[in-house]
Amino acid sequence: MPADLAKLELYLTTRSYIEGHTPSQADVCVFELVGGAPDAASSPNVARWYKHIQSYAAEHTSLPGSSTAGEAFAAGAASAAPADDDDEVDLFGSDDEEEDAEAERVKAERVAAYNAKKAGKAKPAAKSIVTLDVKPWDDETDMVALEAAVRSIEQDGLLWGASKLVPIGYGIKKLQITLVVEDEKVSTDELQEKIAEFEDYVQSTDVTAMQSECKALNNLV
Repeated sequence: MPADLAKLELYLTTRSYIEGHTPSQADVCVFELVGGAPDAASSPNVARWYKHIQSYAAEHTSLPGSSTAGEAFAAGAASAAPADDDDEVDLFGSDDEEEDAEAERVKAERVAAYNAKKAGKAKPAAKSIVTLDVKPWDDETDMVALEAAVRSIEQDGLLWGASKLVPIGYGIKKLQITLVVEDEKVSTDELQEKIAEFEDYVQSTDVTAMQSECKALNNLV
């Protein structure tokens, strides 16, 4: 069942989240009801909220709270939207008891379907973003060949990213390269050992930065 965008647009005029002051399962529930990025021209508040919640995609299954509050924004739902601490007025309630009973039945079915879908989702693999320095023997080392050798290492759960050459003195430059690793599949210690095997080019390696992919995404919000 799709979301009631008109109701949601009005609700998000003065709010950043469906419930409380941080992302929760209520936001995830409504996010899935919306189903895709809305038109920013006709629903600017929903578009803003959708983009923000989308940035938490990797954490959707682990966000706190209940999905119940989000059910009020399904198209045809007659129950009240979640109230703020200082605003308990029911703007969307129904005086028709039969309609309320039907809405509760539909709501219960939808919650059950959502929870079943959530339970069936595999937890996303934990990943880390690593910055690695690779130092050559001297200024005569072929850095193009060195980088090619490093990138030739292929492994499930390993993705090479951007790189650059950084001067370290006496005409020598080190290779600084970024990579993303799945924590359960790739050991940075073992990866450094593999790189060290290119002994014609590599003097040493150092991990200069490492942070979880989720934390890196949160820092962008």
